[in-house]
Amino acid sequence: MANQLTGDGNLLHRLATHKAMWRIIPLMCAIYFMSYLDRTNVSLAKARLAADLGISAAAYGLGAGIFFIGYALLEVPSNLIAHRVGPRRWIARIAVTWGALSAAMMFVQGEASFYTIRVLLGIAEAGLFPALMYMVTLWFAPKDRSIVVGWIYIAPALALVIGNPIGGLLMQMDGIGGLHGWQWLFLIEGLPTILVGVLVWFKLPDRPSDARWLSRDEATVLEARAVPEAAHAGLFSPDWIAALKRPATVLIGLIYFLNQVALVGLVFFTPSIIQQMHVQSPFMIGLLSGGVGIGFLIGVLVVPRIHRRVSNDCRYLGVLTAGLVVSALLFKTTNWVPAQLVLFVVTAFFAGGVLPLYWAMSMKWLHGIQAAAGLAFINTIGLIGGFVGPYLFGLAESASGKSSSGLSVVVGASILGLLLVPLLAKAIQSQGLGDAAPNQALVNAES
Repeated sequence: MANQLTGDGNLLHRLATHKAMWRIIPLMCAIYFMSYLDRTNVSLAKARLAADLGISAAAYGLGAGIFFIGYALLEVPSNLIAHRVGPRRWIARIAVTWGALSAAMMFVQGEASFYTIRVLLGIAEAGLFPALMYMVTLWFAPKDRSIVVGWIYIAPALALVIGNPIGGLLMQMDGIGGLHGWQWLFLIEGLPTILVGVLVWFKLPDRPSDARWLSRDEATVLEARAVPEAAHAGLFSPDWIAALKRPATVLIGLIYFLNQVALVGLVFFTPSIIQQMHVQSPFMIGLLSGGVGIGFLIGVLVVPRIHRRVSNDCRYLGVLTAGLVVSALLFKTTNWVPAQLVLFVVTAFFAGGVLPLYWAMSMKWLHGIQAAAGLAFINTIGLIGGFVGPYLFGLAESASGKSSSGLSVVVGASILGLLLVPLLAKAIQSQGLGDAAPNQALVNAES
């Protein structure tokens, strides 16, 4: 009888999970798509900001990265508010305010206003991604989270694949209505974010029990398996500060920081690297820059699916990080443009594809309010890397005159990240969290 109930429960949970994925992941992807589009479209405007406003490469790198300072500092308090008022309300608020500020980028007059609006944009958007990750812990069982996070990461990948060519076309509106092309870019890509925020308010339930399109049994089984309190109540203190002190949390945050130094720097400087390959058309620059998005997209689709069959998280993380080191080194050693374009894709595959793994690993030991605080803390550390990466890329370009010199930053950051992986494995083992056991349990549950 117990086996029959377990079997029925597994089937009900599987069906409810699929229904939840179809209903809420598109909304989560839409909001994250717009956030990535609005924070990175400045990369397409880099050359024109220099020509029209005199913003240098170093100043651009600082302005591109300074977005992440306010974003990072407010991550934990923002996500604690999301835990208190519900992620739906907070995500909608975030979207409306950052959409308005993104459109306000059209009023930039020089370096000071550029820095100011970028800082305000980061403050407005603070807490978005950890709020989405917190929602994942409320809706989905641990065995499904790597896949769900991978689906969410499709959004920024598509923002690069689709957004860069569209942004290139918008840049060609220069002179229409008396506006520069970059002003049209910020205006047209900022306003739709406000509409997406309104849609989130009306359509995104906080948790399964709030969803009218789920039956009571479906909602119950989703919530029971998403946060198995009984399995964790005796393992961790309910105090959310404990999540911030855990060595594994800090270490995975540092590895994520180094990843963001590499990935965010690459994203913000790819268009200028392409332009220095003697590509002049804004549309072609945007189109070829989309190669980073293609590699990112392939990575977030493939890496989580392999992860479900891997028994050792840290070993898998080490392999992916080593792949990033090798691909960046290969880029540095060749001047053949076709090979460099391919290596853009490969480098982004490893740098972007590994992202769902960080969150899936963290969610194994972070639950409830600890998830709200711990995931935000990890994102805070990573976002500081989002500031450091573009700034270092900008300094490298100012010193050498070549945007591609920033690939040295990718190599250095990735090597440091690789060195931290064994320490993470040791921390996980010493805390009794286990590395192989959780994934093996997934395999057994699915077989």
